[in-house]
Amino acid sequence: MTQTQVERSRTFSWSDPATNAALIGKSSGLSLLRDMIAGELPPPPVMELLGVTRLAVEEGRVTVEMPPKEFHYNPLGSVHGGILATLLDTAAGCAVHATLPAGIGYTSVDLSVKYLRPVTVGSEMLTCVGTVIQRGRRTALGEARLTDAAGKLVAHATSTCLLFEIPSAAQ
Repeated sequence: MTQTQVERSRTFSWSDPATNAALIGKSSGLSLLRDMIAGELPPPPVMELLGVTRLAVEEGRVTVEMPPKEFHYNPLGSVHGGILATLLDTAAGCAVHATLPAGIGYTSVDLSVKYLRPVTVGSEMLTCVGTVIQRGRRTALGEARLTDAAGKLVAHATSTCLLFEIPSAAQ
């Protein structure tokens, strides 16, 4: 007996990421993120890839929402940990970004993730809230908490970010 496999496919599009990259450091991180939310700048390609449906920002705090889909699954029948780590990294990093003045950029130094429960399509909307725990002159520490639609914590992360002057913004 043969099993019939239903073919699934997904198509998406994105804007040139160089558009936003060229603006890094020319305005504050908070302004850049708000311009993306307002539709004045395109979202980064990773947001389209993941299927992120909402981004909200205030200084030092970012909320990202994404419904888990089958295309996020690993072979075990749950959302791949790398997808969840990407949401956590996005929220923690963007929270740090939302505190940076023009001329200052950042990059992640590390990301420490703790997975607490499996995520499936049945988890419904995932909400990831990133906040800044501490920001100094050279580094910042962010954290992110990922919850399912029932409000249960499914994963947690902390991220250290290196802060640096952007040479083109200083000229």
